Amino acid sequence: MRKLINHAKSLQGKLTIPGDKSISHRSVMFGSIAEGETRITGFLRADDCLNTIKVMRQLGIQIHDNGDEIIVEGRGMNGLRPSKEILDVGNSGTTIRLLSGLLAGQSFTSVIAGDNSLNKRPMQRVIAPLEQMGAKISGDKDSEFPPLTIEPINELHAIEYEMPVASAQVKSAIILAGLQAEGETVVIEKEQSRNHTEEMLQQFGGSLQIDDKVIRIKGGQTLRGQRIEVPGDISSAAFFLAAGLIVPNSEILLENVGMNETRSGIIDVIKAMGGDITIDMRENRISADITVRTSQLKATTIGGSIIPRLIDELPVIALLATQAEGITVIKDAEELKVKETNRIQAVASQLNHMQANIIETEDGLIVHGGTPLAGATVDSFGDHRIGMMLQVAALLVKEDVFLKEAECVNISYPTFFDEVLNLTGTAG
Repeated sequence: MRKLINHAKSLQGKLTIPGDKSISHRSVMFGSIAEGETRITGFLRADDCLNTIKVMRQLGIQIHDNGDEIIVEGRGMNGLRPSKEILDVGNSGTTIRLLSGLLAGQSFTSVIAGDNSLNKRPMQRVIAPLEQMGAKISGDKDSEFPPLTIEPINELHAIEYEMPVASAQVKSAIILAGLQAEGETVVIEKEQSRNHTEEMLQQFGGSLQIDDKVIRIKGGQTLRGQRIEVPGDISSAAFFLAAGLIVPNSEILLENVGMNETRSGIIDVIKAMGGDITIDMRENRISADITVRTSQLKATTIGGSIIPRLIDELPVIALLATQAEGITVIKDAEELKVKETNRIQAVASQLNHMQANIIETEDGLIVHGGTPLAGATVDSFGDHRIGMMLQVAALLVKEDVFLKEAECVNISYPTFFDEVLNLTGTAG
């Protein structure tokens, strides 16, 4: 239980957002299966990404952290070695899904497990396409839940797979398996999801063809070690974007925020809601310095193809909607039900505890805006994004707000509470 920072009169200042979690995971994995050395700057040293380093070390990869860089001594696609112990990925859904694709074509047995929360998350969506490729994967007691046991096979074969739901993690698992398969694997997306895996594969010297929502990748490719610069994570920046918009008398500058177009849907929503936001692209054209100021927001409707571009930001967008004028509708977001928790249910229940007016639907939320929030004891349910969203909500409240399982924020943003305190001007 943690007492949250509440009743902020203003948020002022600037901060550099920690490295992108999705890119951090992938840089270590690709560096491991590439030949030669990979050096990574800006790596996110949070629990999820550190678990990725840990399990790749278990698989025989030498990885060093000198404080400035993560150095990965790649061994090539066939250089992984069996682990003597279970590969424990903690709470990281990204790690277990991508690792399943990576290990599906290896010549040894692996067992992947997570914490109590992750072991309750269904994995059939990643198991199904990998099994179609010939992989042998079984969940706990023949279920779809971790621990997952991946057994060796003679060879993976290419498939054409039409994604039933937009999911960058499932897509990435298929791509990683496709690199080890005979022939050309084809992935057809329902809606375009974040494309970090495709971009990183090419950065490491691999090739794939992308035609709208159709991705083609040939097996047997050789990757080479690279230098990777990880930009700030827009999903982490989202909490401060929201705070700067709804806390009175605020202006926040967020430096070096990654602006991948498959991830920047929250920027479009803020603009649609009338938010005061300024974006200054950096010379590298992959990140920007973003300034937000207190704004009078208006309701909007969020659904369709934009959902995969902001799926992780929807909890804090729902908070924005509680302070906007009118009724905001979030739809086509069934994916929220299979995140670290059922985020549709978690967002509605916990903000309603704080006197919001939110209605759950099968695929999203209906949020009645212009609602003053009140103090309460709320629960993150062990979900880092729910926990951080509730801290932003507490900034609007005069009464005390207490958060259960606040430590889950360390999964992606270990310094989050310190950053909030600094922006209030009351630190120290």
